[in-house]
Amino acid sequence: MKKNRRKVYMAAGYHTTSLGTGRKEFHPKKPRPGLEEYIQEAGRGVLAQIGGGTRVDEGIIGNFMAARFNKQGHLAALIPSIDPDLRWKPCTRVECACASGGVALTAAVKSVLAGTADVALAVGVEVQNTVKAVYGADILAGAGWYRGERKKGHAYFFPAAFSDRAGAYFEKYGRDKTRRAFARWYRNAVENARLCDTAQECHSACEDLEALAMAEPNPRSFVDHLNVFDCSKVSDGAAAIAVMSEEGLERCGVSKAEAVEVVGWGQVEADLTAPPTDLAELETTRRAVEKALDAAGVGLDEIGTVECHDCFTISGLLSVEAIGLAGKGEGADYILAGKTSRKGEVPFNTSGGLIGWGHPTGATGVRQAVTIWRQLTGKAGGSQIKISRKRPYALSVNMGGNDKTVVAIVYKKAGRRRTAKP
Repeated sequence: MKKNRRKVYMAAGYHTTSLGTGRKEFHPKKPRPGLEEYIQEAGRGVLAQIGGGTRVDEGIIGNFMAARFNKQGHLAALIPSIDPDLRWKPCTRVECACASGGVALTAAVKSVLAGTADVALAVGVEVQNTVKAVYGADILAGAGWYRGERKKGHAYFFPAAFSDRAGAYFEKYGRDKTRRAFARWYRNAVENARLCDTAQECHSACEDLEALAMAEPNPRSFVDHLNVFDCSKVSDGAAAIAVMSEEGLERCGVSKAEAVEVVGWGQVEADLTAPPTDLAELETTRRAVEKALDAAGVGLDEIGTVECHDCFTISGLLSVEAIGLAGKGEGADYILAGKTSRKGEVPFNTSGGLIGWGHPTGATGVRQAVTIWRQLTGKAGGSQIKISRKRPYALSVNMGGNDKTVVAIVYKKAGRRRTAKP
């Protein structure tokens, strides 16, 4: 991936509550917001910080399966419902399964780099609590290869796919320690979510999270190697952020102190019709991160926080290895040593990640960017971590399908100079 030829910034992020089981206000039979309301809330949250819709040149919305979950297509034309001043402006909908939000960000970044926009509004949204879980699992299976995988796949298609990854990892590197690392990942996710009032697991009151997460998988009712605590939940929500040039920052009255700079990014696609070469590795994730770090000119020892795509605990562990923070088979040790916790060497998923904050699929990549923007600019409230001057950069990794589309982005606080290495 080539280095940016123009500076690109993100600012004014906003995300809704992640609504679903676990939230006290959620009830499947009670009225809830729909797509329009989520898009409008997230978009208006951004516009309120940048001076309204007149400041925006373009809109991009990431969404996976509204056509099936909500019987609604043509989402680009919902962006003008955010604000009358967005009417008559170009808007686009993008879809790359669970990486739809990340691809909305890269589409906005490319518009700014091309000079066709100085301010692009990137939105991600998904409303999934419209069907029973097993039917939702079938809808989400559309992120896989339907003709070659879905017809012979498990009823819970993606839990089964990542259960197979977990089984392969157990066989290569051992089960007991890996299961304990899964439980620690779950504990870290929920403890972080408790510090974020919009997180789906914010209201969790369990005292021994690791013991809960060590429940033995039951293949009769679910899948072979994962339990329900190893999985992100069904979520409704939206997120939005403004992607801007320097001219865009000035137009919106946003100082660089209130923004993050996108210093490198990588988007990588694998062949949807080809099975993974190694179930115990996220190869596409590794390649996307390598491209992003190379474009940024940044080393792993300079990354201070990571938002990774932990749709399952095994994907969290494999992400640690794919990013390069631990070697193959060493991810469990890295997690159990506390290095991914909010007080660890590289805090992961500080507002809970997909397991703790929630996973409204099309919104996830944008929500990750909002979390990083808040952390790097000191706006994260109760979930704020300390960003070391030696590790001033952040990394987000948004994955679509079974490691088929991956977007990795490297950020730093705008205007912050790089600390010289000794």
